[in-house]
Amino acid sequence: MTNPLFPRAAGVLVHPTSLPGPHGVGDLGGVPALLDWLAAAGISVWQVLPLVPPGPAHSPYASPSALSGNVALIALSGLVADGLLNPAEVNAPPFAHGHADFAACEAFKLPLLQRAADRLIHDRQHPLRPGFVQYYHEQKWAVEAGLFHALRHEQGGAAWWHWPKALRTREPQALEHAREALTEPVQRYVALQFLFDRQWAWIRGHARHLGVRIIGDMPIYVDGDSVDTWCQPELFQLDAAGQPQKVAGVPPDYFAERGQFWGNPLYDWPAMARDRYRWWTARLRRTLVHVDAVRIDHFRGFAAYWAVPHDAPDATWGSWQRGPGSALFAALRRDLGMLPLIAEDLGVVDDAVVALRQKAGLPGMKVLQFAFGDDARNPFLPHHHTPDSVVYTGTHDNDTTVGWWLTSPGQHARVRRYLGPVDAETIAWRLVETAFASVAHTAIVPVQDLLGLGNEARMNLPGVTDGNWSWRLAPGALDAGLAARLRELAATYDRLR
Repeated sequence: MTNPLFPRAAGVLVHPTSLPGPHGVGDLGGVPALLDWLAAAGISVWQVLPLVPPGPAHSPYASPSALSGNVALIALSGLVADGLLNPAEVNAPPFAHGHADFAACEAFKLPLLQRAADRLIHDRQHPLRPGFVQYYHEQKWAVEAGLFHALRHEQGGAAWWHWPKALRTREPQALEHAREALTEPVQRYVALQFLFDRQWAWIRGHARHLGVRIIGDMPIYVDGDSVDTWCQPELFQLDAAGQPQKVAGVPPDYFAERGQFWGNPLYDWPAMARDRYRWWTARLRRTLVHVDAVRIDHFRGFAAYWAVPHDAPDATWGSWQRGPGSALFAALRRDLGMLPLIAEDLGVVDDAVVALRQKAGLPGMKVLQFAFGDDARNPFLPHHHTPDSVVYTGTHDNDTTVGWWLTSPGQHARVRRYLGPVDAETIAWRLVETAFASVAHTAIVPVQDLLGLGNEARMNLPGVTDGNWSWRLAPGALDAGLAARLRELAATYDRLR
C-alpha cells in the first residue's frame, strides 16, 4: 500500500553549509541553483541536516535553541535585495577554497547581519518592518530565545546555571528588568529570525514550484546550555542547580567501539507526559514550517535511551532507561494530524524499537553500507527492504561510499558476490543504482556519493568532536552531465517525478 506522505521518489542529501558560495561557508544563497539542478536531474527530494543554530564544534545536533533557525545561513545577497545592506558592504575578502572556514565567515558575516537587523528595527519606513513587527508579537519563542542569548552575552558567555540566582531561576522581577535593559539585542535576535524565515520561505516556495520536497532533520536532544533547558528545566533531568546527573549517549555500536558520550541533558519523560508533550508538539510544528517531512534522529531513544553518569569516563558506563514509547507519537498525531516523519532506527535496535516504529506508522531507514558485514540475514540487504522505508547509500554519519570501500577490504568479497564486479572507481555509483532499485519508497544519496568522492569529503565522524561538518562542494561539480545520468537512473527505477 502506498504511503500518501511518501510517494516513490529519489533524493539527494546535502546541507546548505556544504554549498559553494563567496563567504567561506555555504548559505541559502546557493540553494536556488541546487534546487534547479535537482529538478533537471528528476530528483524530487532534498534532504538537509538540522537548520537550528549549531552548538559546540559547529554541530547542528546539540543546539542552544530547538526552535530557532541558524541565521549564519542567511544569504547576504538577499539582504542587499531587501535594501538592508548595500553592495559595497558585502564585498568579501578572499576566503580559502575547499572546506568551510567557520571562524572567518563568522568574523565577516555576523557584523553585517547585525547591521541589517538594526536597519530593519530602526527604519520605520522600511517595507519589511510591518512584517517584522507582526512576527515579533506572534513568535513568542523567538523573543524568549533572544533574551536567553542576550543574557548569555551579558554574562560573558557563561552557561545559564552560572548566572545570578534570580536570572538562573527566572524570577519574574529579574526577567522584567532584563527585558527592559536588553531590548535592543533581543529585537536584533528576533529580526534575524524573521529574515531567516523570510529567506527560507522563498526557498520552500521555489522548491514546491519545481516539485521538490524538503526533508529536514530533528535532533532528539538539545544542548545543556540552551534556551529550552533554561525556560523549562522541569522537563529535563536536572538538579536544583541546573546540572544533569546523567546525560545522553549510546552504547558501543558500529560507529564507536566505546559508545558515544554525547553529554546532552536527558528528558524527564513523566513530566513531559503530564504536560501532554506540548514541548514536542511545538518543536515539530516549528520544524514543519521549514520542511515537508522530518527525519527524527535517534528514534530508538523513544523506546529506551542510554543514560550515562555525567562524570563517567566513556559511554560504556551507561544503562538503558525506558522512553516515552507510543504515547509521544499519539500526542503528536492528536495535535498535528498525520506525521510526515522518518524514524532513524539505526544503532542498537531491538524488538521494542521495531514495534514502536510500526505502531507509530513511520518508515525506517536502510543503509547499504551496513548491508555487507555478515550474512544473507542482514536486514540492510536489499532483499530484506520493505516499501515503507527509506534507503540510503550512507548518511552524514557514515564515511563516503568510496571511503567505506577503501577501509573495509574484508567486505569486498561479499559485496562482489551480491553486486557483481566493483572496485573503488565503480562502487559509489553501483550503490546508488542499488538504492534506486530498492522497493523502499524513497532512495536518498549523499551528494558525495554521486560524485564518487573519498573520505576527504566525509561530513561527520561520530564520537570525534573536532573537524566535522566542514566539507563543501566544489563550484560546478553538479553539472548537466551528472544531472542527465541521474535522471536516466530515476526513470529506470520509477523514481522520476
